Amino acid sequence: MAGPQPPALPVMTPRRTLGFVAMAVGMFMAILDIQIVSSSLTEIQAGLSASSQEISWVQTAYLIAEIIMIPLSGFLGRALSTRYLFAIAAGGFTITSIGCASSSSIGEMIAWRAAQGFIGGGMIPAVFAAAFTIFPPNRRAMVSAIVGLIATLAPTVGPTIGGYLTNIFSWHWLFLVNVIPGICVTLGVLAFVDWDKPNFKLLQRFDYMGLVTLALFLGSLEYVLEEGSANDWFQDETIATLAVVTVVAGVLFFWRVLRAQEPIVDVRAFQNRNFATGALFSFMLGVGLYGLVYLYPVYLARVRGYDSLQIGETMFVTGLFMMITAPIVGRLGQKMDPRYMMAFGLSLFALSCLELVPITKDWAFNELFIPQAMRGVALMTSMMPVSMLALGTLPPERMKNASGLFNLTRNLGGAVGLAVITTILNNRWDLHITRLHEQVQWGREAATERLDMMTKGFAATMGSDANLAAIKTLTQSVKREALVMAFSDVFLVLAVIFALIVLLVPLAQKPQAAPAGGGGGH
Repeated sequence: MAGPQPPALPVMTPRRTLGFVAMAVGMFMAILDIQIVSSSLTEIQAGLSASSQEISWVQTAYLIAEIIMIPLSGFLGRALSTRYLFAIAAGGFTITSIGCASSSSIGEMIAWRAAQGFIGGGMIPAVFAAAFTIFPPNRRAMVSAIVGLIATLAPTVGPTIGGYLTNIFSWHWLFLVNVIPGICVTLGVLAFVDWDKPNFKLLQRFDYMGLVTLALFLGSLEYVLEEGSANDWFQDETIATLAVVTVVAGVLFFWRVLRAQEPIVDVRAFQNRNFATGALFSFMLGVGLYGLVYLYPVYLARVRGYDSLQIGETMFVTGLFMMITAPIVGRLGQKMDPRYMMAFGLSLFALSCLELVPITKDWAFNELFIPQAMRGVALMTSMMPVSMLALGTLPPERMKNASGLFNLTRNLGGAVGLAVITTILNNRWDLHITRLHEQVQWGREAATERLDMMTKGFAATMGSDANLAAIKTLTQSVKREALVMAFSDVFLVLAVIFALIVLLVPLAQKPQAAPAGGGGGH
């Protein structure tokens, strides 16, 4: 006789809630750290006397290390338990943050950043897994909305926080700000997280070949995507070599994980149709989330001439609307088919990009307000149903691995999106400069008249150099106009892509409600 099934999803208790809150703060820190640093790289570069080539590694090292750890965290979570993995990750993140802040050379900083990214990557998937295993089904939509808010809010408000910290204190505080929360998270997790037990025997079957192929595959891929557009893609020998490494290591990795007795990453979660569809939408959300978090600051810095603080203040609109939308989305998620919410969110995202197509060099806070507000609502309305779709129907024992894969798709989407966006932006900028140069050649009457007017304007202050100053100003004006036109093209491409993605929503099946005491099916 089978006997009654034990309830796999017990009621929420204050202890569990406190443990989950501590984990959520840790995840926020890990995701925030990418954008908070990217907004102040020039200050770090000056502080460490680094070259522009070297300073990019402060971000690249972190992203490569993090993207390797995210899928690995599923195996480590089962072996060490959520409690010990998260406490080690939060404690390690705190120590490496101190190491980053105390770095006196670019080499030291890169080493600490790689360690920080690797350790921090262990915190992100654990929170998604906990949201779907420790709370009862009727709470999942609200908890998922909160997790989605953290995952998307952190990159959005990063430039704001980074700008304030650098302007008020110094770049060292970009890292020191992690210390107090990091200690609190470590102690909080050790005190309150107790919902699973470690299985140390798994470590005896640790697949080292799987780890090596995983690291080579994802590390090389991340490098190619991060550095490709800046180095003319496959014209660069390093990029071309690492692209080959990516393909070979990728084939070996999938061969290994499909044959290993205890795979380091269980990719069989993709056999679940809803998980596979959810992962695809997560990838696309990564493109939109990280793509626009990159585009806005570049426009505001290079066209408007804003500093990091002004950029942060302008971009805070999206974060504000995400916070307003989160509780509404959480409530709606308990009643509505997540596919309808996802279709609405993705459509609104496409519309927010379309609103940016008429952009000019004069657009500032007021003109960018509506598109940013729409983007905030769209991100929240998409993220919650996507995570519900991907993770909401999986059995608890597959949740940790699946959560790692789900978060990996979002990060890869961001990396692919940035690579494609940067390439399109540069190519279209070159094209528009060429076209505008044709309009301002010496034989053109309008161009000659404009140049004469500008020369007269400079004559009083510049004297004999007035003509040279006028030519220089006109050249800069052409470059700026071409850049704005390139931004318009990129926004149009993003709008079309997201409009097309909406058409894929019917691929997803409506998630079935998990049984009250059965743990979501097996």
